[in-house]
Parts: sequence; C-alpha cells; structure tokens
Amino acid sequence: MTRFTLATGLRESNVLELEWSQIDLQRRVAWIHPDQAKAGKAIGVPLNDDAIAVIKLQIGKHSARIFTYKGVPIKKAGTAAWRKALVRAGIINFRWHDLRHTWARWHVQNGTPLHILKELGGWSSFDMVQRYAHLAPEHLAEYANNSSASCKIVAEENKTRLRVV
Repeated sequence: MTRFTLATGLRESNVLELEWSQIDLQRRVAWIHPDQAKAGKAIGVPLNDDAIAVIKLQIGKHSARIFTYKGVPIKKAGTAAWRKALVRAGIINFRWHDLRHTWARWHVQNGTPLHILKELGGWSSFDMVQRYAHLAPEHLAEYANNSSASCKIVAEENKTRLRVV
C-alpha cells in the first residue's frame, strides 16, 4: 500500500477502499467516485508502472477490495506494523498522509506543472497545490528575462548605470 500511495498520491481512505470495479488496467486508470473524494468530484487517477505492478500483485487476493490483510479488507493504514516499520527505518514524526505530500513533491521536483498536479491529486483549489511551488523554481526561469525589455544596463567608461527605456 505504501508503494501504491507513493505511485498515485491517493489519500489513505481512497487506497483502503479501492475496489477492483474502480480499476481499469487497460486504460491504466483508477476511478475514485465522488462520494469517496474529499472534494466531492470523481477523480480519474492515472496509474504509472509502479502502481500497475502493485495492483497486479493483489490479483486473486480478494473479490472486491484491492488491499487486504489475510483476506480481510484493511481499515487503517497507520497501524502498529506501520509504526514499527518506521522505527526500524529510523523515520520519526511521519504520518501516512505524508506519503501524499512526498508524491506531490516528487512531481514538482521532476517538472510536473502545478495545474497538472492539481488535477492529478484531485485538489479542489489551486491554493492547496501552491504549497509545493517553492520546490521547483526552475519553472520561473523562462520568465526571468521578461523585465529586460523595459530595463537595460548600459556600460559606460568603467561604470555601469541603469537606464530605464
């Protein structure tokens, strides 16, 4: 489930409640119904190679739910086993929801535009996505010279002065 969450950015409840009827392996999409989405709108979540690999490992384990433990649907991800795994890994102060934040950070750091991330993550407002903007200032580089058309630096006798045109 951890790997699937990191691959999709889905919220804990969406991962835990995910059913086979919501998965389209041919189109590589998981469908989150409006009543399951925090924003109340249906979300089509594209499934990357990691997500597909995780799903394929779950085939045949349960007739309805994707993620189960010993054939029983999982109700909570942040269990004692999760906390023990964090301790063994030396990770402190980490919640399940931090996997979603990690997914979003990875997207931004690898060049996913914020308006695309908003759709991928199912956020209802752009403000929620803005918190990740500082992670990739490279997207601003193409605009850095926009002020050059209005302001030119002129070199004159070993001194530089600013001339507004």
